[in-house]
Amino acid sequence: MAEVEIRSVKKVYEGGVEALRGVNLAIEKNEFFSLLGPSGCGKTTLLRIIAGLEQQDEGEVLIGGKNMDNVPPHKRGVGLVFQGTAIFPHMTVYDNIAFGLRMRKYPRQEIRERVRNVLELMNMPFEKYAWKKSHQLSGGERQRVEIARSLVIEPKVLLLDEPLGPLDLKIRQKMQLELKRLQKKVGTTFIYVTHDQTEAFAMSDRIAVMEKGLVVQVGTPEEIYRRPLSRFVADFIGETNLIEGEVDAGGFFLAEGLPPLKIASEASEGLAGRKALLSIRPELIYLGNSIETENKLRGVVVDKTYMGPYATLKIGVSGEILLTVHVREPEFLQNIKVGDHVSFGWKASDSYLIVG
Repeated sequence: MAEVEIRSVKKVYEGGVEALRGVNLAIEKNEFFSLLGPSGCGKTTLLRIIAGLEQQDEGEVLIGGKNMDNVPPHKRGVGLVFQGTAIFPHMTVYDNIAFGLRMRKYPRQEIRERVRNVLELMNMPFEKYAWKKSHQLSGGERQRVEIARSLVIEPKVLLLDEPLGPLDLKIRQKMQLELKRLQKKVGTTFIYVTHDQTEAFAMSDRIAVMEKGLVVQVGTPEEIYRRPLSRFVADFIGETNLIEGEVDAGGFFLAEGLPPLKIASEASEGLAGRKALLSIRPELIYLGNSIETENKLRGVVVDKTYMGPYATLKIGVSGEILLTVHVREPEFLQNIKVGDHVSFGWKASDSYLIVG
């Protein structure tokens, strides 16, 4: 049985704005699950409905197999960490974390033990941090206290709405690793909202990609990256080259101005004559005259941008077709200039067909 089930949930705001248009999801127990999508796609609305902070217009939310209709937030067994949530500045770390336990009338000794245990989980030794106040903590430490405050009540599900957004890049990357480690250790189901694909990929067991109030794809990070089901997902997740064309009966992809492109036989099965998009990730395209790939093309370098660990080349092929290639070999790159003619290609198995 799933820990959290979303069944045909709809939400319409004043003025007829459809925030959620029939969302269905099953989130497993002990899973790190991310809701990923651009601003306005409905991911925060869905999280707030799970939390009980908003009511859906249609559909059901189940937590632990129980329907949550008319169940108030504090009785749903969920913890909440929202972006910009602040710890109480006038309280110590100890009092911040103990707040929810005191509201629930836990005995003093149990409160102390729970606070000590959750601080250790957060890699914040009790003796060092328990009596500090907010102004004595770094941004990352304050974030840990917020998460500890939610975890100490031992929720079935922890809901996190872009909690790392205010942190700078280095701290954010460190906290991603901390959150993943923490979730595996405590075994609580995490539902994490973000617009940042890198963040979702770094932490999640599975991801639901959302667009305009709908869940358009659910899968592991690798499944979503390598096998996008729509133009939106292919474009939103990372960077990709999309070529319009159609599939022929011989297992080739036909695009105007290009030679027939070989695609994996299992990918083209039953699709002869269908219009489609061919997706090729830039890092899966190889440069050089001696490459051994099923698909080989020549083109002109129209742009070259240094990105640190790699360089991005824009290669023009046959008129208006422009392909992006990521190259990591510094010696090879030194000899490539804008205006050069280059050979490049990719394996049939590294491309992916998007139909419909």
